[in-house]
Amino acid sequence: MGNGVREGPVEFQRDVEPVTARIPTEDNHEKKKVLNSLMSGALAGAVAKTAVAPLDRTKIMFQGSSRADLSPQEAYRLIYHTYLNEGFWSLWRGNSATMVRVIPYAAIQFCAHEEYKQILGNYYGFQGKALTPFPRFIAGSLAGTTAAMVTYPLDMVRARMAVTPKEMYSSIVHVFIRISREEGLKTLYRGFTPTILGVIPYAGLSFFTYETLKKVHAEHSGKAQPSPAERLLFGACAGLIGQSASYPLDVVRRRMQTAGVLGHTYSSILLTMQEIVREEGLVRGLYKGLSMNWVKGPIAVGISFTTFDLTQILLRRLQHGPGLER
Repeated sequence: MGNGVREGPVEFQRDVEPVTARIPTEDNHEKKKVLNSLMSGALAGAVAKTAVAPLDRTKIMFQGSSRADLSPQEAYRLIYHTYLNEGFWSLWRGNSATMVRVIPYAAIQFCAHEEYKQILGNYYGFQGKALTPFPRFIAGSLAGTTAAMVTYPLDMVRARMAVTPKEMYSSIVHVFIRISREEGLKTLYRGFTPTILGVIPYAGLSFFTYETLKKVHAEHSGKAQPSPAERLLFGACAGLIGQSASYPLDVVRRRMQTAGVLGHTYSSILLTMQEIVREEGLVRGLYKGLSMNWVKGPIAVGISFTTFDLTQILLRRLQHGPGLER
């Protein structure tokens, strides 16, 4: 009124930050981490499996038959005859099916392993530190089991394409259609139980061995990270131990997967093992092709682990700059 004070609505200035829509930094970081793991795992699986595809096909052909054990000489002879009769690219027959399976399998397995390590680390109180041996083994087993459960039908298709002539199946889709029509959808999961039973020691021991060797290396060498050649060596050791431990179940799995096209009937793991041992012997039957696996397995696993680690490091450097290594 006459006091010189202006009347009107009074505004109060609040000392509060404006509310803005923003993605929390931690959530964004976690999404990038998962995406990096998936991409690195997919590349690792594709590179490793393509490198050993001819040896892999040879091993599957021997596992699915009742022939004598696969010696290196016999393997080379089989590869050479396959090359002469079917051509050079026939050595990679079934590799397209392998890629369809191995890319999601490896992506899921490596990504799941990173997540399980984090979960177990939080549970046991090892946040940011290396896990102790038992959780290290469990993380690898769970990762392999998760990947196998999701991608198993693709493994069945790969096995069928590897042991049949190219005239029988024209494509991956054709395999699915024929198996579904002629043998039923259940056939796509034939051999699933021995697969899971084999994956538990295989993936568990592989990841356990690789992570343990990296940890021991860091403690004794004083270097934070092993060189690429050392990673290859650690991965080769991991593959050798993991595949040797689970090999009999791998043979059983292949027999059950390929039974429909090779004239056998295997109804269970135990009966399959009994028939293999009765007809071919314990060592010659259940460890058929193991000598080839001691060549193929360490190479594949070494390449796989090394590719995953180096791709992870590269992606992190691109995102955050140098200085952040696995």
